[in-house]
Amino acid sequence: MPTKCPTVAVYLTRWLDEVIQPNREPTTYVAYEPLVRLYIIPGLGKKRLDKLTVRDVQTWLNTLPTLCTCCDQKKDQKRPENKRRCCSVGKCCKGYPSRSTIAGIRRVLRSALGNAIREEVISRNVAGLATLPSASKTKKKRQHTTWSVDEARRFLEHLRATDDPLYALYVLILLLGLRRGEVLGLAWDCVDLPGEQLWISRQLTRVGGQLLHRNTTKTEDSDASLPLLGLCVAALKHRRRIQEGAEKTAGEKWRGSDLVFTTRNGTPIEPRNLNRAFDAHCAKAGVPRIRVHDTRHTCASLLAALNVHPRVAMRILRHSQISMTMNVYTQIPSPETRKALDRLNQSLDTG
Repeated sequence: MPTKCPTVAVYLTRWLDEVIQPNREPTTYVAYEPLVRLYIIPGLGKKRLDKLTVRDVQTWLNTLPTLCTCCDQKKDQKRPENKRRCCSVGKCCKGYPSRSTIAGIRRVLRSALGNAIREEVISRNVAGLATLPSASKTKKKRQHTTWSVDEARRFLEHLRATDDPLYALYVLILLLGLRRGEVLGLAWDCVDLPGEQLWISRQLTRVGGQLLHRNTTKTEDSDASLPLLGLCVAALKHRRRIQEGAEKTAGEKWRGSDLVFTTRNGTPIEPRNLNRAFDAHCAKAGVPRIRVHDTRHTCASLLAALNVHPRVAMRILRHSQISMTMNVYTQIPSPETRKALDRLNQSLDTG
């Protein structure tokens, strides 16, 4: 007798557990699972997979732009009664999913149905035939996405003046454009100070409740050696001295690892804690608050301030064409800024 076709809920749950979790990056499962649990299963879960139509998917997708996730998932209702402030007390917060979230939901469904086709459970992918609806833009654009060279210089001068133990980390993200996970996952065996280069083949990420030090980076181009500028070499030498001192101070409490940037006890730094520290330093240095990732956009201007050749900058920025580098290699720094960066370099060499 033929096997009864599973429902969308049954099939997608099995797809997550048997296809995605064992064979894809942990971050992929963490991203897909809530989209399936919170959106796809409540909307389409009871439908049999072979009975699912384009119209079913389209009608469901059309409801998402006006579906308040707080109301639908009872987020406010789950709060203590004295802390409820919106949807459970008649004041809808209009927490609608963004267009990118809706696109991600459809992408997950389409991927799952594609797997069902390969398993010969169904014959066509109805999610791929549905049209993505428009969504209301509820979020305001951020005002600051990058710093000027002068703002970056002020930020570094503040860190150096306070002798922040993670000064070298901020130098690397500003002058090499490293991503948060890349710099937190950087190990000493990937740093060649005499040869003035480093490799970024690993990254530190939090997946669910676990910190993972993975041997992969975001792109193939990311897994390459980068030249270390003089300021970076000086900062890393200073960082090594700080870490050696911290290890002696911690004694038996030291949780040794090969990571360049650790806590005072040698443990990996939580990505969220870095975000908090970065925000606090922005305020104290008197510069606009931006995300850690936004420092990548300041990198090219700082390289120009240090008189780095465009070809070297191209390698650091991991651009495939020199024209891409030149498009962002345009800010002309003042003589005062050049001198200030030189002073930072010299202060580390003599520190």
